[in-house]
Amino acid sequence: MEQLIKDNIRDVPDFPKPGIVFKDITPILKNHEVFSEVVKTFVDRYRKQKVDAIVGIDSRGFLFGAPLALNLKVPFVPVRKQGKLPYKSVGVSYDLEYGSATVEMHVDAVKKGDRVVVIDDLLATGGTANAACELVARQGGKVVECAFVVELAFLNGRQKITHAPVCSLAVYG
Repeated sequence: MEQLIKDNIRDVPDFPKPGIVFKDITPILKNHEVFSEVVKTFVDRYRKQKVDAIVGIDSRGFLFGAPLALNLKVPFVPVRKQGKLPYKSVGVSYDLEYGSATVEMHVDAVKKGDRVVVIDDLLATGGTANAACELVARQGGKVVECAFVVELAFLNGRQKITHAPVCSLAVYG
């Protein structure tokens, strides 16, 4: 699976700023067979883990989280940037390289005791994923695992995620 993903990732130099090599997942989404294999890999991983919900991180986590939730027949819960949810929400702020950000979840999105998987397309520094895990914990849920299609291991984001183990399908050292 790792090589299949890496073969379908496009490197975009100097995006979003000079010196950054962006790992673009849109070629995976463009190829229905590869996209399907990625989702199937996650489905196979979580099918027997008694997961109660899939929590997808805004916005590319929605692309993998929604089909995963449908296949597992469990709710999909969006975690969004501050101010994007229409109903009462709870938020967690976290530090970025320059400044801070806040992510939110509806107050009724996760029930006490729910076992959830938090999913996103890419693990970089880990701040957003850890904040999403904190949202789940504040509502009484338990994060079974944080799942990523791609991990940039050289940014050490895995160390920042303190609430759950991490599963990444493709890792760049």
